[in-house]
Amino acid sequence: MCKFALLKITIMETSQTQGGIIGRIRHLMYLNHLSQAGLAKLIGIDASNVSKYLSGRLPVSDALINRIIVNLNVSKSWLKDGMGLPYEKTSPAHDNDADDVERPVSQSQEGMPVYNIDVAAGTTVLSRELTRENIIGCINLPNLNRDWCVVKVSGESMQPVIRNGGYLAIDRESDPSSILWGQIYVVVTDDFRVVKYVRKHPDDPEKVILRSRNENFDDIELQRSEIVALYPVKCIINLEMCI
Repeated sequence: MCKFALLKITIMETSQTQGGIIGRIRHLMYLNHLSQAGLAKLIGIDASNVSKYLSGRLPVSDALINRIIVNLNVSKSWLKDGMGLPYEKTSPAHDNDADDVERPVSQSQEGMPVYNIDVAAGTTVLSRELTRENIIGCINLPNLNRDWCVVKVSGESMQPVIRNGGYLAIDRESDPSSILWGQIYVVVTDDFRVVKYVRKHPDDPEKVILRSRNENFDDIELQRSEIVALYPVKCIINLEMCI
């Protein structure tokens, strides 16, 4: 008698092309230690628009792409189509080993890295855990951005959408100021790390509602100021064993 893993995949992203470019822009911000305000100043656009581009509320235009290419000296084919490497030649800015913090792995040739990290356990901001020693493999799925990463999740609060022991592909960049209401996020505070739907509070704009899919779990009211990090869930990978 043999058992096989049945792979069920639910894609969360609505626009693969725009999502890919946005992921690569966020990756450039990470490499260059740029905040949204810093990127806006560097490429000469209004800071209020950067959040709209990164959240998908404004489409990424050719003009924006050209500004990024010129000001960050990045490969056009990589930024537009994900082909090749972001920098044809390694610049001193990206060779700097002055800090001892190991940077997360990105653009793996084999696919998205899979980390031995449970996003529903602990309180650590995930960017501190996305290091080489936590990688346990990689996964290659068509049309998914290799700048994302795959982490596991435990618990029953999001069943049946997310099964206990399933995996999530998440955007490794966190932007707590920009929330797409009703979407699934990994939410990090000083006290917990959870996977929930994030909904607008009906009465208080300074609060959010964290909602489970499983009706046996109550809503959580949370001050927006308590959110330390917020990672969008892009893809759900549920594993089932069947005979």
